[in-house]
Amino acid sequence: MATFLYKLGKFAFRRRHFVALIWVALLTLAGVGAATAPTAASSSFSIPGTEAQKAFDLLDQRFPGSAADGATARVVFKAPAGEKLTDAGNKADIQDTVAQIKASSDQVASVADPFAAKTVSRDGTIAYASASYKVSGMELTDEDRDALQEVIDEAQKTGLTVEVGGDALQAVPETGATEIIGIAIAAVVLVITFGSLIAAGLPLLTALIGVGIGVSTITALANVLDLGSTTSTLAMMIGLAVGIDYALFIVSRYRAELAEGREREEAAGRAVGTAGSAVVFAGLTVVIALVGLAVVNIPMLTKMGVAAAGTVAIAVLIALTLIPALLGYVGKRVHGRKARKNLAADGPAEEKTNMGTRWARFVLRRPVAVLIVGVLGLGALAAPVASLQLGLPDDGVQPTDTTQRKAYDLLSEGFGPGFNGPLLTVVDAQGADDPKAAVDRVVSSIKGTEGVAAVTPATFNKAGDTAIVTVISKYQPSSTETEDVVHAIRAEGKEITKDTGAELSVTGSTAMNIDVSQKLNDALVPYLALVVGLAFLLLMVVFRSVLVPLKAALGFLLSVLAALGAVVAVFQWGWLGSLFGVEQTTPIMSMMPIFMVGVVFGLAMDYEVFLVTRMREAYVHGERPAQAVVTGFKHGARVVTAAAIIMIAVFAGFIGSSEQMIKMIGFGLAIAVFFDAFIVRMTIVPAVLALLGKRAWWLPKWLDRLLPNVDVEGEALRKADEGDAGKDGDADRELVSA
Repeated sequence: MATFLYKLGKFAFRRRHFVALIWVALLTLAGVGAATAPTAASSSFSIPGTEAQKAFDLLDQRFPGSAADGATARVVFKAPAGEKLTDAGNKADIQDTVAQIKASSDQVASVADPFAAKTVSRDGTIAYASASYKVSGMELTDEDRDALQEVIDEAQKTGLTVEVGGDALQAVPETGATEIIGIAIAAVVLVITFGSLIAAGLPLLTALIGVGIGVSTITALANVLDLGSTTSTLAMMIGLAVGIDYALFIVSRYRAELAEGREREEAAGRAVGTAGSAVVFAGLTVVIALVGLAVVNIPMLTKMGVAAAGTVAIAVLIALTLIPALLGYVGKRVHGRKARKNLAADGPAEEKTNMGTRWARFVLRRPVAVLIVGVLGLGALAAPVASLQLGLPDDGVQPTDTTQRKAYDLLSEGFGPGFNGPLLTVVDAQGADDPKAAVDRVVSSIKGTEGVAAVTPATFNKAGDTAIVTVISKYQPSSTETEDVVHAIRAEGKEITKDTGAELSVTGSTAMNIDVSQKLNDALVPYLALVVGLAFLLLMVVFRSVLVPLKAALGFLLSVLAALGAVVAVFQWGWLGSLFGVEQTTPIMSMMPIFMVGVVFGLAMDYEVFLVTRMREAYVHGERPAQAVVTGFKHGARVVTAAAIIMIAVFAGFIGSSEQMIKMIGFGLAIAVFFDAFIVRMTIVPAVLALLGKRAWWLPKWLDRLLPNVDVEGEALRKADEGDAGKDGDADRELVSA
């Protein structure tokens, strides 16, 4: 591995024009593809194998043209103080608004007049009109949304309070200026780390090129592969973070090789041959973790994982090829002016004891105390996980100044919290002797279910063999009480099927969220076993050890649990919520645990590989275990610290997103990287290695023979150096004897 990458690095350095041209061409090609590709027509959300999805599919089959998964808009009206909506003037204004919504777009399937549909509150002050569309919310065009908004703006001029809920006004989430701030922080950290604007600019430039290619490719293929807006957001988030980090490690190693007196081309080859090996395996762990999300069998999650993995793969390739090519252009200017003068005057400078060395020696003196403090600290931070409640966010977690949130609050005020998440009960009565009697039995049974506030009359299809019954819970859609209502209705459905032959299923957004949560919970353990198992094997190959990968996996579990605990404290409990723009506490997004397990595991292994590989390299080259730990920190701590701060800054930049899911992911990943890099990898890892000593690098002989030797430490390069030195020495002796 090291020899191949060494040759690749030298080739890229020599053929820098060719390599740079290829990457510029790829960026241009991807950009043209994104610019000319048709707008993504769909971003479907399906959960194969769940009851809610089966019911949706049945509705499409039995109610053709009903667009069961089409966009919805709940237009909520509130009368001025002291008036009622049933007053003649207000009633006329509402009916006029309903007519305008019907005519606003060809995609509007139907709009229910609140007076005909009896959707007026008992006190007559609040009402809503339900509008359904022929296509999903993501398929609606900006013109459709603008037309709806114009109707609402006109309605508000009548003196009525008019707000809109549902997904018809759903737009691509905005990440805000904090994302740019995150990149700016990364730039500052790079400048401080390298002391050179040119050296700092290289990782930023290559990361942006990699993300540009990745995101543009996703955009170009979005229509063909049905990719959602969050797919490119995740790819950009992870691509930026790993792209900067991988380039940072190559550039840092190149500077170290130059400082040791090597020629530029040789330094580039060695940087890619050594640090590049760590980049390859670090990238592989991230790719495994992201692609492994396919185990969950949620198409949207699978696409997000694969797209982000593709962007990570691009970041690895750029670090191995474009970075050495650009180093060929900048030459020794990769060092700051002062460092270049010192190198020219004195040659390789004598290295001073740096902060990483001092920290490693401190940990080695007190490994037990450091280990106990680190583990107990993360354990305390993980405590809130015991109160973890899972769900999917609805309009109730939107900022309070949005029309969706205002509509949500008005509906809760006028009709009760359950109106914001109606349950759609589908009765398949094809197998019943008397379909109407079977449906009547369903309605009466549901009415008697605890927690049910209202049940609408059944709506039959043309064939009369399938009916829809809408059920309103007494509780908020995302509450555990509503989840209990859904389970109770489904349990009663099984009894009804036995008695009548009719099959009952519950769907709708609320039921779908419940099924998604259950599916994700069921997949968590298999996913964890697959990802950690594959990465464990990979790290055994890298480190030629059993205990080092085991320690890496256990440390990861500590950091991810602590990060989840922080997420619960901020988003579910509301601790420091205002600091992070959390206006409403909410259950934690269902996919958060499995998503954090995947992404954080991959990123955590980055620091494990980068830091411990240097220790392994020193140990293989003859240093004692304790001294190898110090050497690893001496060369790697500063760079790993910079890489972690950069990654934290990039992820934290997404906390400013208007989308709750993106905000939560950004916070969770940022805090997880902080815990893993600074507490686990920089503190617990050296303490454990100090206690293990030589046993840390133990590998059974039979396993050593089975595992391939990938030479991450660059041992082949060291032997080549020794061989060349030996030949030079022989030549010198021959000259002397002659």
